[in-house]
Amino acid sequence: MNNSKFTTPLASVQWLFFIFANTIVVPISVGTSFDLTPDQIAVTLRSSLIFTGIACFLQGWIGHRYPIMEGHSGIIWGLILNLGMSASSLGMSFTQIGGGIASGILLAGIVTIILAAFNLTSVVQKIFTPMVASVYLFLLAFQLILTFFKGMLKIEDDGTLNVAVSLFSILLVLFVSFLKIKGNAFLGNFSILLGIAVGWILYLILFPGETAAKSVSPEGSIFFPLGLPNLEWGIVLIAFLGGMMNLSNTIASIQAAAKLYQDEPEPASFRRSFFLTGSYSAFASVLGLVSYAPFTSTIGFLESTQLFKRKPFLIGGAMITIMGIFPPLVSILVTLPVTVGNAVLFVAYLQLFGTALKSIQGTAFDSKTIFRIAAPLLIGVSIMNTDPAVFRDLSVYISPLLSNGLMMGILLSILLEAFVKWE
Repeated sequence: MNNSKFTTPLASVQWLFFIFANTIVVPISVGTSFDLTPDQIAVTLRSSLIFTGIACFLQGWIGHRYPIMEGHSGIIWGLILNLGMSASSLGMSFTQIGGGIASGILLAGIVTIILAAFNLTSVVQKIFTPMVASVYLFLLAFQLILTFFKGMLKIEDDGTLNVAVSLFSILLVLFVSFLKIKGNAFLGNFSILLGIAVGWILYLILFPGETAAKSVSPEGSIFFPLGLPNLEWGIVLIAFLGGMMNLSNTIASIQAAAKLYQDEPEPASFRRSFFLTGSYSAFASVLGLVSYAPFTSTIGFLESTQLFKRKPFLIGGAMITIMGIFPPLVSILVTLPVTVGNAVLFVAYLQLFGTALKSIQGTAFDSKTIFRIAAPLLIGVSIMNTDPAVFRDLSVYISPLLSNGLMMGILLSILLEAFVKWE
């Protein structure tokens, strides 16, 4: 069915929903965390969709040239949410914190551009070794699965579980998994699209009072909605460090994609991707958006759908940008039930764990060298499952870093690779 005249249009729509589902929650959650008005959140949402579509298209066309979604970095997203929730304990206003974040992200974007311009990406690759990339893949798989598992459960305002909606999500997971495992090639390839379509329709029938049309207003300030850049050095330093560690996304994504396509990534691919990602991130700070990076999790999506052509990805990115330009289109798609999107992505990202396992194939571990992957991985997962409030009594400049399991796992892996001679 890959040669069918329907494959490219359906695959393009599937990419659209995949990119949309991975994008929409980020600006909304950040805007809510920083107490933005509904109009401001609507503006950042539209900016996010327009810019994400452009970022995907350019990376697939002239960047690394793989069909890998370019989206808001999970590392920076978690860091920003943590800082927003810590505003009161930091004794700072949202605009002070937001301005410091903007400065740090802008600086990280500029440094990334410089690394690409002066062909210094090989230095970054020496820091983010294949083992560091493996740790990152495992931690990302755990973080995403935890996020989407919680997201597919319907938790009411009083903290109780909506059993009916949550059970529906579980059944949707089983349905998509069945399409993937037991269905023919066509059904397996489009299991994500079919899951979203069937889940959305059934949700509207079974739970008509749970969804309603939402108006997306184009009003509000476009530039620096979180706050004007400032020199709150503690916040700037944390955001900058996060931006530099964000480069692990690019390294891991290109390496994983190259293995999937059974080729060797060219140094120029890293350089082009770094330049675009740095440019996106610098511009994202102006629009109040989370830094950009290639989504390593896209590898799980590709392995799940088995659709490796680049053309549908480019069309899907272009469609996302067009959709963001027209508020009525956004108003329709934002009615997609959050639990449905999370349930379908939960299945898609199960494949990412397989990608992580493949990344360490051929590596021998004994009672000593197992620490090479076990220590950063399990410590990172432990921090992910620890309430961030535990770290609030520590210095305001290190608590956001220490409470981020993904960043701490990557940092520990970098240190172990740099200072321990495992061979």
